[in-house]
Amino acid sequence: MSEMIYVGVDLGGTAIKVGICDREGRLLHTYGGPTESDKGVHVVIDNIEKYVRHIVEQSPYSWDQVAGVGAGVAGFTNVREGIIVLAPNIGFQDVPIRELLESRFAKPVKIDNDANVAALGEAWSGAGRGIENCVCYTLGTGVGGGIIINGKIYQGFSGMAGEFGHMAVVPDLEAIQCGCGKMGCVETVSSATGIIRMAKDAVERGDRTTLSTVDNIAAKEVFDAAKAGDEVAARIVNRAAFYLAKSMAAVGAVLNPEVFIVGGGVSNAGDILFNEVREVYAKYTPEPLQRGVSILPAQLGNDAGIVGAAGLLLRS
Repeated sequence: MSEMIYVGVDLGGTAIKVGICDREGRLLHTYGGPTESDKGVHVVIDNIEKYVRHIVEQSPYSWDQVAGVGAGVAGFTNVREGIIVLAPNIGFQDVPIRELLESRFAKPVKIDNDANVAALGEAWSGAGRGIENCVCYTLGTGVGGGIIINGKIYQGFSGMAGEFGHMAVVPDLEAIQCGCGKMGCVETVSSATGIIRMAKDAVERGDRTTLSTVDNIAAKEVFDAAKAGDEVAARIVNRAAFYLAKSMAAVGAVLNPEVFIVGGGVSNAGDILFNEVREVYAKYTPEPLQRGVSILPAQLGNDAGIVGAAGLLLRS
């Protein structure tokens, strides 16, 4: 029998990325183009079909070798029904994407949200390769996550499992309101948005920091300042790491994963973030629950979504 391949689609607000993976999760080919979401649902579906067919045609594989297509999307998804319930960045609401794509491809199609497929990608062939039970945090504009149990995505009863960014860990007197409407969420301090907010607050208070000379503060500049010895920046980084690790300690007590994988732009900070996270995790986690547990940076970068989407055909 010919080798089967698995196609992953990362459906974003501005771009669609597609890739071909083999059964081991190795990313063999990638391609992509604009989403053109402003032109409506059917144009987006047309583009997905166009990009998927193009990548297969340009590869050494035939269409008969395509086992199926998986798609990850930033938004709320009904995985069981194959429906994108709401994806504001694409303008999709109650779109039966599985049905639409299966009619185009005559192949099985599976969908999930972007955080879950990124977690699956890392578990399949990234930092969690060979690990059956792991948890993935994605630190970007917000804080997302995914849970892998026995090698498969854990959805929860309504598909909302893994919303680590909305764990309320900041004490009331220090808490601010999160975009979700609640107070003290991890996302308010450990996301890039939260780190930038804390830096701007410090500058506005008149704290002595090199960040006061920066016009448009980004999270990277806060980490760079901390590495250079800026005490204010270091306090911000430590606070972000502290509450991230406290949430991990709670997750670890419930799920006991073998590996925590941390991805997203903020994870590029390196040791200055990870060393503090590991230290705080050890402080707040009972010793038996620490044994054999690792906290690691993600490996796949921007390809995690494509790989994980392809992996939906085998591991969901």
